[in-house]
Amino acid sequence: NHLGLALTQMLLAAAVMIINHRFFTGGLISHFKGAPNMDTLVALGSAVSFGWSVYTLYEMCGFVTRGVPNMELMDMYHNGLYFESAAMIPALITVGKMLEALSKGKTTDALKSLMRLAPKTAVLVKDGKEIRIPAEKVRIGDIFAVRSGESIPVDGVVLSGDGAVNEAALTGEAIPADKGKGDEVKAGTVNQAGFLVCRATKVGEDTALGQIIRMIADASAVKAPIARIADKVSGIFVPAVIALSFATVIGWLWAGEAAGFAVERGIAVLVIACPCALGLATPVAIMVGNGKGAKNGILFKTGEATETVGKAQIIALDKTGTVTSGNPEVTDIVPVKELTEKTLLEKAFALERKSEHPLAKAIVRAAEERGLSAAETSDFRVMPGNGVEGVINGRRMRGGSAKYIGVIIDLPTSALALADKFAEQGKTPLFFEEEGRLLGIIAAADTIRPDSAEGIRQLKNLGLRVVMLTGDNEKTARAIAAAAGIDEWASGMLPDGKEEFIGRLKENGTVAMVGDGINDAPALIKADIGIAVSAGTDVAIDSADIVLMNDRIGDVAAAIRLSRATIANIRENLFWAFFYNAVCIPLAAGILGWKMNPMIAAAAMSLSSVTVCLNALRLNRFNAYDASRDRPVKPPTTADKKVNDRESSRLPQKTVVIEGMMCGHCAAAVKKALEKLSFVKEATVSYETGKAVVIPEGAFDENAVRTAVEDSGYEVSDIKEG
Repeated sequence: NHLGLALTQMLLAAAVMIINHRFFTGGLISHFKGAPNMDTLVALGSAVSFGWSVYTLYEMCGFVTRGVPNMELMDMYHNGLYFESAAMIPALITVGKMLEALSKGKTTDALKSLMRLAPKTAVLVKDGKEIRIPAEKVRIGDIFAVRSGESIPVDGVVLSGDGAVNEAALTGEAIPADKGKGDEVKAGTVNQAGFLVCRATKVGEDTALGQIIRMIADASAVKAPIARIADKVSGIFVPAVIALSFATVIGWLWAGEAAGFAVERGIAVLVIACPCALGLATPVAIMVGNGKGAKNGILFKTGEATETVGKAQIIALDKTGTVTSGNPEVTDIVPVKELTEKTLLEKAFALERKSEHPLAKAIVRAAEERGLSAAETSDFRVMPGNGVEGVINGRRMRGGSAKYIGVIIDLPTSALALADKFAEQGKTPLFFEEEGRLLGIIAAADTIRPDSAEGIRQLKNLGLRVVMLTGDNEKTARAIAAAAGIDEWASGMLPDGKEEFIGRLKENGTVAMVGDGINDAPALIKADIGIAVSAGTDVAIDSADIVLMNDRIGDVAAAIRLSRATIANIRENLFWAFFYNAVCIPLAAGILGWKMNPMIAAAAMSLSSVTVCLNALRLNRFNAYDASRDRPVKPPTTADKKVNDRESSRLPQKTVVIEGMMCGHCAAAVKKALEKLSFVKEATVSYETGKAVVIPEGAFDENAVRTAVEDSGYEVSDIKEG
C-alpha cells in the first residue's frame, strides 16, 4: 500500500518539522531580511523536500485514480518522495545543537555567592550602648564594633582596639592582617581575634565588596561570545548553495528537461548540501574534547572556553592557592644553642595549640607530623596583632613578632638579621621567649605547590608569557616568583588592581587568568579566558570559564594542548564537510550526467555526518599531558616588557629614605601623609627597610614630600630615582 506508506511518512515528517519549528521561523525570517544563515538552509532543504513530496503524493493519488499500473506507482514512491530527508535534516541538526548545548554550562551564581558573603547585621555604638541593626542601614560616619569571629559589615577605619583580620575574601592572602588605630577595614572580611571599634567610611555598593559585585556584573554584560568557524563561512556558503539550487532547476528547464526532473535535481542539491556535517563539525569535536578534559579533571564550561584557551599568549597566575598551597607551613626551626629543634617546637606547640591564627596552626601541624606532645598551657592570652602568651609548667612563655618580643627582651642582632633574611625569602619569622630568655625563631611560609615549577616550565615551553599576581608584599612576591621560575610578577594587588592589570595585559595578546579567590573573580571575567582551581571559592569557580579539579598548574598546560588539538580537529571536520560538498553537489545537480537517487543523496548526507563524528572521536586518544610535541604560539607583541611591579612598566618611581619609623603604625602615618599630596598616585611604605616607594602622576615636588614626612614626625635622609 504505497499511498498508505507515503501518507504515514508525511505525518511523521510533519511531526518532526513541527517539533523543530524554530529552524523554519528563524531561518526564513533571516532569509527574508537578506541575512541567510545555516537555519535558512535547513529550513529550505526540509521545506522544499516536504513540499515536493506532498506534490508527488498527490501525483500518486492521480495515478491510482487513472488506473496507472502499480509498477509506475512504486517507482514514484521510491524515487519521488523526500519525506525522510525533510525529517532527517532538522533532526540531525537538532542533535548537533543538543551536543553543543551539553558542552555549555556557564553558571550565573557568582553574583549570588558574593551577595551571600555580605554581612547581614552590624553592631552600632551609640551613647555607650551597642545596637544590632541590618547592615544596609549603616550610614557613613556611624560607629560600629566588631568582636572576634564577626564579619565587618561596611568599609571603615579603626578608631580603637586591635585585631587580626582575615582579608582572604579581598586579597586572597591566608595570613590575617594586623589592624590597629588608623588602619582601614573592608566589608566582608572577618575579625579573627581582638575587638575593633570603627567608623564607617563606605557603605552599600560603594564598599570594596560592592565594587567587586558591580565589576563582575559589568564584565559579564560586555563579554561577547566567540564566533564559530562555521558561522563565519555560513554567510557565503548558504547563499551560494541556494543560488546553486535555483541555477540547477533553471539550467535543466532551459536544457529542455521536464519540470519534475529539474525540481528533483534542485532539491537534491539542497538535500546533499544541507549542512548536517558542517553543523556537527564544531559541537561534536568540542563535546569530545570537553569529555576528554573532564576525564582528566579539566572542566570546560563553554565551547568558547575550549576554543579560546588554546589561543592564549599570556598566562596570569594568582599566587596564593594557585602557585602556592594557600596554607602556611613551617619552613625553618632555629633554636638558641642550648636547645634542640625538637625542644623549641614542643614548647611552641604547647603555646600555639590554643590559637586560631594560621601561623599557629602551621606550628601545630608541624609538631603533630613529628609525633610531638604538648604540655598543658594555662593563663593563655592572645595579643591581637602581636602574638600569644601563656604559662607552661609554671613558666611564662610568649611567642610572636619581633616587634612584640623585642619590647619584652633585647633581641640579639644576629636574630634580627636572620629574621630579615627569612623575610627576604618570603617567610614570616616568629620569635619565642620564656621568662625573659630567647628560645629561638620558627619561620613559616605559604610554600609553592610541588608541581608549580614544572607546570610553569611547560607553559613557557608552549610559548606563553607567564606573569604572577599577588596581594602580598614585594619581598614575598619576589621570593615565590624566583622559586617557581616566574620572571614577571606584580605585588600589592587588590581586586580592582588585578582587573586593571589584566586589561593592560590584553593590549599585548590573548590573556588567560588562573585564580582561586573571590578577589580573583573580576580578573577571571576580565581576561579572555578565566581558569579557576576547584579548591577555590564558589565565586571564582562560577566566574571562570574552565575549572581545574586537580588544582595543578600542569593542568593549565594540558588544557591548552587539548584546546589546540580540538581546534585542529574542528578544522579537519570542516575540511571534510566542504570536500564532501565539493564532490557531491555536482553529482546531485546531474552535471556529470548521473541522476542521483534521492536515497543515495540522503545516505551520502548521513555518511558525511558519520565521518565528522568518527574524526571527532579520535580526540579520545589524545594525550593532553604529552609535552613532546609542544609548539609555541606567536609571542605577544610586547613580550620583551617585564613587569615586576604594579606600575613599573608605565610610571616612574621615587624612593624616599626615611629615618625614625619603628612599626607598622609609623609606616601607615607616612603613607597617609604622602598620598594626601596631589601629585602622588600611590605610596608603598615599609618601616622594616625605612623606605617609601612613591609613584607620582605629575611633577614630583621633593620639598613637599620632605615637609609631609617631617610633619608626620619623621625625617627624610634621601630621595632617589627608582
